[in-house]
Amino acid sequence: MKYFSGLLFLALIVQSCSQEESPQVSPSSELSQSQEVIPQTQINELIFKSLQETGDFKWEEQSDLLIWSAMMHADSILTIGYKPSMESQPNSRIGLEKVTDPQWQAAAQKIVQTIEETLDRNQSPKYRLADENALIHPDLPFLEVKFTDLAMIQTLRSMGEVRYIEPRSYEFDYTLLQGGDSDARILSDAGCENSPGNVPTSDFTIISPSAKSSWNYEDMGIDQAWAQSTGAGITVGVIDTGLSPDQPMLNGLFNSGESSGRQVLRFGTHKTGWWFWKRYDGPDDQCGHGTAMSGVIASPRNTVGNAVGVAYNSNLISVRGTSDVIVNSGNEKDGVAEALVLLGNRSDVRIISMSIGDVFSNSKVADAVRYAYNRGKLIFAAAGTSTSFTNWVGVIFPANMPETVAVTGVKEGSGYQRCDTCHSGSQVEFTVVMERSGSNNKPLTTANFGNDPATVGGSSVATATTSGIAALVWSKNPNWTRDQVLQRMRESSDLFPNKSSQYGYGNLNAAAAVSGVY
Repeated sequence: MKYFSGLLFLALIVQSCSQEESPQVSPSSELSQSQEVIPQTQINELIFKSLQETGDFKWEEQSDLLIWSAMMHADSILTIGYKPSMESQPNSRIGLEKVTDPQWQAAAQKIVQTIEETLDRNQSPKYRLADENALIHPDLPFLEVKFTDLAMIQTLRSMGEVRYIEPRSYEFDYTLLQGGDSDARILSDAGCENSPGNVPTSDFTIISPSAKSSWNYEDMGIDQAWAQSTGAGITVGVIDTGLSPDQPMLNGLFNSGESSGRQVLRFGTHKTGWWFWKRYDGPDDQCGHGTAMSGVIASPRNTVGNAVGVAYNSNLISVRGTSDVIVNSGNEKDGVAEALVLLGNRSDVRIISMSIGDVFSNSKVADAVRYAYNRGKLIFAAAGTSTSFTNWVGVIFPANMPETVAVTGVKEGSGYQRCDTCHSGSQVEFTVVMERSGSNNKPLTTANFGNDPATVGGSSVATATTSGIAALVWSKNPNWTRDQVLQRMRESSDLFPNKSSQYGYGNLNAAAAVSGVY
C-alpha cells in the first residue's frame, strides 16, 4: 500500500533545487574577509545542537559572524524585519496596521538609507538594495538586501528600527538529524507520492451516492456529524504544493454527487529562480501532497467511488506556496509567506490548513502567520512527521507558534500512541486517529488522478482532518468567532478539561463538536 507521511524531516535537497537560489558571491574571489567565514559544517552542527537542546534554532541568538557566514554560504541576501523605533509590541500590529503607514514607512526608509550610507562609506563590493530590484515587502514589515559586508550586520543590529535579521536562503543539512547516515536519508520530496492504490475493503465504507468514507471517520465522529453539518458556506484555504489539474474531483467535478453550491479556486505563490529573476511557477501540484490534503478536507461526496472529504460541501482555496513538504529554501519561505498574506486578505477565508513546515523557525514566515492570524484566521499546522530516526524532534515550525493550532496523529485503540512517524509535544492542541494499530494502514484521500483513492499518513493528514472538522463546526454556527469554534473543539475532545503534555486535549469528536452534546 502506497502512502506518504507528510512532513519528512530527514531531507536531502536534490537536483530540483537547481531551480532555487544559487550563491551570487564566490567567497574565494570576492570576500575580503573570506578567511573568517565559518564553515557550513560548523553552522549545521550548531543548528543541530540547538535543536537537540531547545527544540528550535533562532538566528537572533547567533553572532554577527555566524549570520554573515550563513549568508555567504547561500545567496548573500539578508532579510531584515523592521518596526517603528518606539513600537514595543510590533508583532501584535502586523496585519492590523499597513506597512505604508508613515511610521512604518519611515522605519523601512531609515534602514535603507543607513545601509546605503554604510556600504558606500566602506566601499563594499557588489551590493544591491531591495528597492533596486525589489523587496521592501508591500504587506509585511521586512525588506531584503544583498551585500557582502560583515560590518553591516553589526550596524543593523544596533538600530531601534530593526526587529530581526536572518540569512534569506541558508539550508540546514537534514542528514544530521539521523546521524549523517546517508543510507537512511529520505528525500525532501518523498512526501510527494499520491498515486491511486489498492485500498482494502475493510478500510472504507461505501456511502451515498457512491463515495468511499475513510475508516477513521467513524473513530472521529465525522460520519455522525454529517447529519448536522457538511461544511457549507465555509471557505478553507490550503497552503501546500498546489492542486493537481488531473483530478476531476478537485476541479470540474468539485460540485458533483451530494456536493453542490460551492467553489474551488487555485493560486500559486511559489517562484523558481533567484533574486529579481524569479517567476511564479503556477498553481498546479507537482508533488501530490497538496492534492491529498485538499482531498481530505473538501473532496466531493461523489458518484464514482472516490474518497469523500471531511467537509464535502465547503469551499476550497488551494495555494501552491511550496514545492514540497519542507519549507526550507528561500523561494519556499517567500511562497508560504505570500500565500498567508493572500489568504489573510480574503474575507471569505476563515480557516487555513498548513500540513507543511520546517524544524526551526523563520521570522519572515512567522510575520506572515501573524498577519493572517491578526486578520481573524483560524490556522491549523502539522506538529511534524519524520521517521524513527528523528522522533526526538518536538513540534516543528510554524505549529510551535502561539498563533497556530498544532495537530498530530495517533493510532486507533485505547490510550494514546502517536503514529509511527508523528511528532508530539506540549504545543499540540489536538490529535486525530489516522493509523490502524495492526496493519498501520492510513486514511483515504483523493489521488492526483483517477477515481481510486490514495492513502496518506503523518501529522499532515491529521491537520487536514482537523481543518475539515473546524469547517463543520463553523458551518453549523456561522456567526461564531474563531475563538468560539476553537473552544467548542476543545470542550468536545477526549481529554478535556485536562491537557496532556504530549497530546493536548486529545482526539477530536466531530459529532460532539457540531452538536454541542458531549
